[in-house]
Amino acid sequence: MLIQSDWLKRLRGRSFDLELGAIAVIYFVQGAMAISQLAVSFFLKDDLGLSPAEVASMVGITMLPWTVKPLYGLISDGFPVFGYRRRPYLLLSSILGIFAWTSMSLWVTTPFWAIAMIATGSLSLAFSDAITDALIVQRARLEPEGDAGSLQSFSWIASSIGAIISAYLSGYLLEHYGAKFVFEITALLPLLVGISAFAIADPPMSTIFIVVPDPANNSADGSPSLKPEALSRNSQIWMSLKFNFTQLRQAFTNKAIWLPAAFLFCWQASPSADTAFFYFTTNELKFNPEFLGTVRFFASWAGLLGVWLFQRFFRAVPTRKIFFWTTIISTVLGLTSLLLVTHANRSLGIDDRWFSLGDSLILTVAGRIAFMPVLVLAARLCPEGIEATLFALLMSVLNISALCSFQLGAGLTYLLGVTESNFDNLWLLVLIANLTSLLPLPLLKWLPDEKNGKQEEVSPQVPILTEEALNL
Repeated sequence: MLIQSDWLKRLRGRSFDLELGAIAVIYFVQGAMAISQLAVSFFLKDDLGLSPAEVASMVGITMLPWTVKPLYGLISDGFPVFGYRRRPYLLLSSILGIFAWTSMSLWVTTPFWAIAMIATGSLSLAFSDAITDALIVQRARLEPEGDAGSLQSFSWIASSIGAIISAYLSGYLLEHYGAKFVFEITALLPLLVGISAFAIADPPMSTIFIVVPDPANNSADGSPSLKPEALSRNSQIWMSLKFNFTQLRQAFTNKAIWLPAAFLFCWQASPSADTAFFYFTTNELKFNPEFLGTVRFFASWAGLLGVWLFQRFFRAVPTRKIFFWTTIISTVLGLTSLLLVTHANRSLGIDDRWFSLGDSLILTVAGRIAFMPVLVLAARLCPEGIEATLFALLMSVLNISALCSFQLGAGLTYLLGVTESNFDNLWLLVLIANLTSLLPLPLLKWLPDEKNGKQEEVSPQVPILTEEALNL
């Protein structure tokens, strides 16, 4: 496996861990970047005058950079810049983000350039996320075994804090200062990533050497013993890429992995009515940006509650069972939006804003409980040796399914004639979007079968190569 120089290990022992603080800042920025989401929606709707179908399609396109996230990790690992694998790419992603959001605040006035700059900002965020995940993996290898999960929890908390702070500010700033000002604030956040990059311990490739098998000196169990061997940087790059591609090929030819991945795709790819519903709440119900920001703020806390409920009560529930019931319950709760769309809530004496807030909180809690098993399942499917890469690929499958969800929603929005002023068929769009989420339930058998709380092995018949076996 990759062995790092002693000076990097000594860095971990300092009383104040500068690198860990930098990682926290980067994850905080990733959460805080949500400050632009509401401004983007209003900018596309009001400033550019786009229809709900057009906005839904554009939002789907901006997700494209997230669908190839594993590629960024491979680029960083295999193609160092001036001998460094992390810091230059963090600086590059920072520059891209600053350029994209500064452009949005200064000169973008057409749909084409808006989609181009938003996608560039999305690329910046996805690339920095992939690099920071790699840093977490590197640090986890140097941590005591009992603390292995603490780094992931630490990063998740930092990101959640950023998301919660930006949730309310997104609406308040948009209401009082406009979308352009919010884009200016957003452009400052990637600058923090660039500054933090200089605190990252990024040893040059010349300080890393390779451990390779020594066939002439087998160990007691018959396997080759390991010896350090200095290889050229090109050889290191080639062997690293060979390892990753061989492992991934073996993993995805195993149906115990690709069948659950196919289920997750189908489960997430049902049409989305979110964009059309946004137009309804702003144009029909006259919800202002500050109120929508408040809804997002409380929804962020509701998401944390959903995570806690899952960890406390549902973590041990078998995978198939929890997917079945969370899908059923989420669909039923999602149909409550029909009360708001048809104004039936007014007949019940419930104000639009209170109903929207309560409905959003309940749906967020249920949605987070429903999504947590996805992360657990993805982690269980990853064989030893390529955990990070395969997990990133499974997340890319989910991102691709989300892109399909938005594009299908855009098509339905157009076909049903839902526009910025005509919401006559919005109830039908909401109904279709929720009922189609039930379609993957017959495919539950594609998920791993768990009996008595124990999961079957993912791939007992398929050998998964270790790093050592491929001279890494």
